[in-house]
Amino acid sequence: MISSGARTASDPGKCQKQTVSRGNRMIVACPECGRKYDIPDEKIKAFGGHVVFPCQECKANIEVGRGRETAEKTDSAEQLSGADLKKKILQQVEDLPPMPQVADKGRKIIADENSSFKDLAVVIEADPAIAARVLKIANSAYYGASTNVRSVQQASVVLGMETLHELLTLACASSVLGSELKGYGLSAGDLWQHSLATAFCARSIASRKDPKFADDSFSAGLIHDAGKLILDPYVAERKKEFDRYLKDGDKTFLDAEKNILGFDHSEIAADVCGKWQIPKTIATVIRYHHNPSQAQNNEFAYIIHAADAIAMMSGVGTGIDGVRYTLDDEAVERLDLKSDDICILMSEAVEYVEKTTGSF
Repeated sequence: MISSGARTASDPGKCQKQTVSRGNRMIVACPECGRKYDIPDEKIKAFGGHVVFPCQECKANIEVGRGRETAEKTDSAEQLSGADLKKKILQQVEDLPPMPQVADKGRKIIADENSSFKDLAVVIEADPAIAARVLKIANSAYYGASTNVRSVQQASVVLGMETLHELLTLACASSVLGSELKGYGLSAGDLWQHSLATAFCARSIASRKDPKFADDSFSAGLIHDAGKLILDPYVAERKKEFDRYLKDGDKTFLDAEKNILGFDHSEIAADVCGKWQIPKTIATVIRYHHNPSQAQNNEFAYIIHAADAIAMMSGVGTGIDGVRYTLDDEAVERLDLKSDDICILMSEAVEYVEKTTGSF
C-alpha cells in the first residue's frame, strides 16, 4: 500500500513516502490522484536511477528514484494493501475486542428445545458486567417490565426467554460497538445506534417475510458493520487517499475501501467471524450485506441489506460512508417492501434506538 503522507509532485520527499520496493520492482502512487504504477527496477536504472513521468489518470508528474533507501525500510501496515494487509490484520486478530462468550452460549441455549429460562439466566449471571447491563435494559422504558426486575432469573420469567436473549445480545454488542471511529467519521455511539436501527429493521422485515430468520436477523443486524471496527485505524491512516478518491462525489466509501485497501469492511468482518464464534449463516450475510445478489439467492442476505439501507435512510448513526448507499431494487421486490413500509420502518427504528440507548 502507498502512504498518503506527502507534499507536492516536485518534492523528492514526497516520492520517498509514495514509493515501496517489492523485490525487483517498485510500486509508486501518483501524489495527486493516488493511482498506482508497478515499475521494474531495470527501467529506473536505464534512466540513471531517476524517472519523471505524467500520470495517465490526472496528468500530474510522478517522480521515482530519489529516497529509495528510505522506502525500502518502511514495512508498516500503512504501506500494505490487498492480501498482504488482510494477512497482517488476521494475524493481529487477538488484539480485536472479542464478542463476549456469554453471547454464544446464550444463542446455543435458545436453539436447544430442552433448555429453560433458568439455563439462560445462569449463563448470563456468570458474567457480572453483562448481567448488570441486562438488568438495566430490562428496567428501561422500552421493555416496560410490569414490576421492578431485580435479578436475571426474575427477568426471564417477567419478559420471557426470547426477550431475555435479545437483552443479552444487546448487552454484549454494546460493549463492542460504542467506540469512536475517526476513519469513518463516526462519533462514539454512532455505530452502536446505526447497528440498533439495522437490527430492529432486520427483525421486523424477517418477522413478516420469513419468521425463521427473525432472531438471527436481529443478531446479524447488530454486528453487520463490525468490520469498520477492524479497518478504522487503517482508513484513518489513509485519510488523504480516501479524500482524494471520493472528492468527485461519484464513488461510495465502499468503493474507496476496495480500491485503497484491497477489500471492504464486510469482507474482513466475515473473515474474523470465526474468532467471535459467529455462525456461518450470519457470517455469510455480513459478507454480502452490501451486495446480496452475490450471496447465491440467500434471502437472509437481502433482509440484512434492506435493513442496513433503511437504517441509513433514517439518518441514525450514519457517518461519511453512508451518504451514497442505496436500497437494492431486487431486495425491494423480493421482500415486497412498499414505500409506506419503508417509511414506517424508518420511524419505528428511530423510536427504538432512542428508547433503547436511553437505558444505557
